[in-house]
Amino acid sequence: MGVVGDCNLSVDLGSGVHDTAWRIFMRERGIQHMFFGAILVLVLMWQMRAGVSAGLTVHFLGMTTLTLILGWDFAVLAGSLAMLVMAVLGVESVSSLPVSLICVVVLPVLVTMLVLRIAEAKLPRNFFVYMFVCAFFGAGLAVAISGMSMAMLLWLDGVYSWSEIYLNYAMYLPLIMMPEGLLNGIIMTGVMVFHPDWIRTFDARVYIDEQ
Repeated sequence: MGVVGDCNLSVDLGSGVHDTAWRIFMRERGIQHMFFGAILVLVLMWQMRAGVSAGLTVHFLGMTTLTLILGWDFAVLAGSLAMLVMAVLGVESVSSLPVSLICVVVLPVLVTMLVLRIAEAKLPRNFFVYMFVCAFFGAGLAVAISGMSMAMLLWLDGVYSWSEIYLNYAMYLPLIMMPEGLLNGIIMTGVMVFHPDWIRTFDARVYIDEQ
């Protein structure tokens, strides 16, 4: 089954009945490979950024895919470690690390989980609902809130005026929402079709077999 061997993330990490998720992580080598591979992908992806002002950069997040596959706890941990690597490489400044962790890691994870919980509570358990609402829409919303939260903090701190933020950053945010949603949607669709057992938040028996 490739990188995760015989591991079923939706069962293994999601069960938590007889074993904690951390103990399962330490035991299952396939999950470890996926976790550390995700950190590497994040570091590479976050270095491909564009921006005209310090702190106001546009780049793919990928946190929605990570959250849906590994769950919110491991997504936050992986994102935090990736951000630390970025600081070590000099891409992120150490002084801005706490703000970056909140805006780039924690908030996108929270938004993704909120969209997932609302979809599970209000919408049918359907393959396409999960793909379009949780993956595509969730990713677009996550990158928008992540970007606006960073912009608001810089504005409140007096680093930039709101007109500067709007002209140099906010007006371009919608342009990244669609690509972010498309990227996460494509990745999640491929994983859902070929390896649904890799996804911790996706139960194929509910979303596919019982339809």
